[in-house]
Amino acid sequence: MLPSKAEGNMLVITLVSYIGAKFHRPKIIGAGVLLMGIGTLLMASPHFIMGRYKYGTAATHTNDAGNFTVISTCSSDSQKTLQQPYSGCRKEEAESSPLWVIVVLGNTMLGIGEASIIPLGMSFVDDYARPENSAFYIGCLNTIKGIGPIFGFVLGSLCANLYVDIGLVNKESVTITPQDSRWVGAWWLGYVVSGLLTLLAAFPFWFLPKALPENSQISLLDNTPQQHITTPSLTEIVKDFAPTFKRLLTNKIYILYLAYSIVAFNDFAILVTYTPKYLEQQFGQSASKANFLIGVTCVPAVALGVFLSGLMMKRFKWGLLASARVNLLNIVATVFLTVPFFALSCENLDIAGVTVPYQGSTEVQGVTSDVLPPCNADCGCPDLHWDPVCGENGVTYISPCHAGCSSTQGAGRNMTFHDCRCIQSWGLSVGNSSAVLGQCSQNPNCNRMMYLYLGLQSLALFVYSLGAVPLFTMSLRIVDPELKSLSVGVLLLSIRVLGGIPAPIYFGALVDSSCLKWGQRKSCGRGACRIYDIETFRFLFQGLTNCLRVLACSLLWIATIWIKRKMQNDKQISKDMEMQRGPSDDPEHEDTVK
Repeated sequence: MLPSKAEGNMLVITLVSYIGAKFHRPKIIGAGVLLMGIGTLLMASPHFIMGRYKYGTAATHTNDAGNFTVISTCSSDSQKTLQQPYSGCRKEEAESSPLWVIVVLGNTMLGIGEASIIPLGMSFVDDYARPENSAFYIGCLNTIKGIGPIFGFVLGSLCANLYVDIGLVNKESVTITPQDSRWVGAWWLGYVVSGLLTLLAAFPFWFLPKALPENSQISLLDNTPQQHITTPSLTEIVKDFAPTFKRLLTNKIYILYLAYSIVAFNDFAILVTYTPKYLEQQFGQSASKANFLIGVTCVPAVALGVFLSGLMMKRFKWGLLASARVNLLNIVATVFLTVPFFALSCENLDIAGVTVPYQGSTEVQGVTSDVLPPCNADCGCPDLHWDPVCGENGVTYISPCHAGCSSTQGAGRNMTFHDCRCIQSWGLSVGNSSAVLGQCSQNPNCNRMMYLYLGLQSLALFVYSLGAVPLFTMSLRIVDPELKSLSVGVLLLSIRVLGGIPAPIYFGALVDSSCLKWGQRKSCGRGACRIYDIETFRFLFQGLTNCLRVLACSLLWIATIWIKRKMQNDKQISKDMEMQRGPSDDPEHEDTVK
């Protein structure tokens, strides 16, 4: 796996969190944002270096007369042509372009620059805001951070509808559409726009003071000379790092909070990474529509929940124990709201030879089986070909060849296939044995099921997000004030190393186990999964995420008990100290005695 933003972030986040808190935090944040902008623009640069995108035409090719000739139907003349691309491995396909190094470098710079924003920014707000306003300000920042993905989804959808080489090729010469699997959108344009905006956002930080005016007023009231407030040397900071880090790691409540956050972030990483694929597979949606639906339903629900959590924390003035209880209640409610997800799904598509047998067969042969049904046994259909067509019988076939089609009409996207013997075997007449490009659509009830799922998911995410600000402020309250930045840095490092990186990997391996049909690259490597067993996929996705939530809930419950005991012990210690002082320590009592 290539290094990414997470790896670049975790390389420096702990040191930046600790050392950066001793220096000018706004300027360090500004430098980080500037680095993010440069890295983002760098990631777009391969587009301007490499050549134009060339897409293949799997279904048709043009002859000298300008007519389209089908090469994927069941005919002896096309068997040699069709088998040729798959007759051997192409070594050049396995060779990688060196331009990936530029993408990795830009992504790493993006992660390193991001490392300063949350630890230093949140601690800066918490230091100089009034205690009753701190949670509200943090909630506003997290809300804006949640709104950002909405603009990202919109920008991404706009760029995806533009051809990758826009401005360099004749628009009419592009024969494919955004719905075609071979379509590549203007992926680089989003990086250019966001990179330029990030560069502009970096400059205001350089004009912010090291300390806000409230801190200067406090210093004047304390009669502390300004020259006595000096920045410690780098040697002193490095020397003090090990003892400070030890103090943080010996805080049992913080370690338990860290364990809870890691488990919860595993759930979050799986949810963010695989929800689009889940909607695609369970409800038959395209990738662009799935991302759009998530952007307009789930993301606003999260942003609203985070904002309201900040308001409620300001209104009710929740302390450490109350924050833990609110989070515990929210995660329990989320688990109950997601239980119905196990029943919200559609059925597997009827794909001949994959999910349903060919008519006249008693079992699913599989596309790589040596035993082929009589309707296409003499067609010489390649096992690796994937160009699905939908027959009039409502069954999807892997290709026109696998459907036994022998003639065509039309060209391009409007092409239809006729005289399909495998469709005729279902009892249809010759005139009704045609097929069209693409997979058959899902049952109309599937859309209603999907909207119900999105509604419940948005509600569950909203409820869970109501504890976002209390959860974050816990990391600032369970440690000493001078450890705030370091505690946030260690928290972010831990959840990304132990949650953000491994969760998509191990869950991806589980999802691969539900694949029914794999594609294959021309280099003979395994390609993308063409179709999943959606029932297995659903139980893996919902089962694992709910198990992680239950585990996180258990850890947070234990942490809540420890926090309550600590507060009771601290209260008892304070009470004992007051009793030890005795009445003789009271000045009024002394005056009375005199």
